[in-house]
Amino acid sequence: MNHLWQNRNFLGLLFMLPAAAFLLLFLVYPLGLGIWLSFTDAKIGRPGAFVGLENYEWIVGDSKFQTAVFFTIFYTVAASIAKFAIGLYLALLLNKHLPFKAIIRAIVLIPFIVPTVLSAIAFWWIFDPQFSIVSWTLRQAGLIDGNINFLGDTWNARWSVIFANVWRGVPFIAISLLAGLQTVPPSLYEAATLDGATPWQMFVKITYPLLTPIIAVVMTFSVLFTFTDFQLIKVLTNGGPAGATELMATMSYNTAILGGRIGEGSAISTAMVPFLLAAIMVSWFGLQRRKWQQGEEQ
Repeated sequence: MNHLWQNRNFLGLLFMLPAAAFLLLFLVYPLGLGIWLSFTDAKIGRPGAFVGLENYEWIVGDSKFQTAVFFTIFYTVAASIAKFAIGLYLALLLNKHLPFKAIIRAIVLIPFIVPTVLSAIAFWWIFDPQFSIVSWTLRQAGLIDGNINFLGDTWNARWSVIFANVWRGVPFIAISLLAGLQTVPPSLYEAATLDGATPWQMFVKITYPLLTPIIAVVMTFSVLFTFTDFQLIKVLTNGGPAGATELMATMSYNTAILGGRIGEGSAISTAMVPFLLAAIMVSWFGLQRRKWQQGEEQ
């Protein structure tokens, strides 16, 4: 017995048990229950019976689900690209010697620390069809004649919620990449400067390669957070107009909780899993490729 207490592998496993129990209780069990319910015709107040793939056959042929899948993917890709581009730019900017740099970093973090619901309500007023500050400003500048219907038009609503998501998610990308930039040895830039490298060459040959592992991890989290977004859409548009901004997460909630069709709602949420696994695998293979380039063991 004393030998076990001196074994590092045994102690590591022992210390991991509380976390493993937590994950089993709050992650694995709900996921497994949701998958099981997706194969039943369960409704609120009724356990339901096993119906096989009937729920999945229904969602595949449902036009609302197809629209939700399209917008979920479009929303995730567009918002993630914008957040990465703006976040990387801010990280590079904040990594320089700027006056009041600490205050600027704190200001950049504000959108991320504000509760999502409060952010959504703020954007709801900004995009209001009658009192929008954006429409008022553009009218005063003589650029438009009437108010813009931000949340009532299909594509206006889609770009509006993407803009709100980008505003909220950029700080996470910026601060995470800034932390990665702090680990890059300044001597590399000094040597590159002596060799006559341009700022763009230093970014391509030094900054970006060294940031690749951090970018892979950060963008994985960003994609997962964006793909499973719920609060922003629910408060801002509730999937409207006519389901144009419905995400798979909001459609699952509306179907299972508000509509009472637990089985169908569970099928929609379970259908999100392959997309999430694909995003994780892309980042994982990206990290493996980076290790291969550096000559590390797989």
